[in-house]
Amino acid sequence: MTFTQRLVGATMLDASVYEDVEADPSATWQAAVVVLLSSLAAGVSTGAATLEARAMIVGTIGGFVGWVSWAALTYLLGTHLLPEAQTRADVGELLRTLAFAAAPGILRVVGAVPTLAWPAFAVTSVWMLVAMVVAVRQALDYRSTSRAITVCAIGWLLSLAIAAVIGIFFPAIVS
Repeated sequence: MTFTQRLVGATMLDASVYEDVEADPSATWQAAVVVLLSSLAAGVSTGAATLEARAMIVGTIGGFVGWVSWAALTYLLGTHLLPEAQTRADVGELLRTLAFAAAPGILRVVGAVPTLAWPAFAVTSVWMLVAMVVAVRQALDYRSTSRAITVCAIGWLLSLAIAAVIGIFFPAIVS
């Protein structure tokens, strides 16, 4: 598959795309590009209302850190705390699939229109959560979608808690 086919397929929640990315170590650079684009889109959306470079930089970094924390928590939960008997995944396989699950986040760039910022963020966040469920189910070879939902939801909530703590302890940097 081409990068564009993978990007569109991941956004459309096509499980075969996640299987393809999981099995292809050469897709690691593509996965990194997806996370970068999604993070940049978050930054553009965050800073669009004020047109401040600082807000865009913080939004971009926040988008990246959020993805990293969610991916790390998902890996720990999915492979160590809630695996199924047949769960086998190395870090690279899981990170590639989780990176492509960030593909809907690229659409956060629509949030550059100030009135669309929160709706775009809300819709893409839920879309990314659903994509993450598909990615986790495929990468961890889960038979149960409910297990993938549980892993992703717990990881998502914990990463939001981490973001809240960072916001509380470093308000001058985040605000």
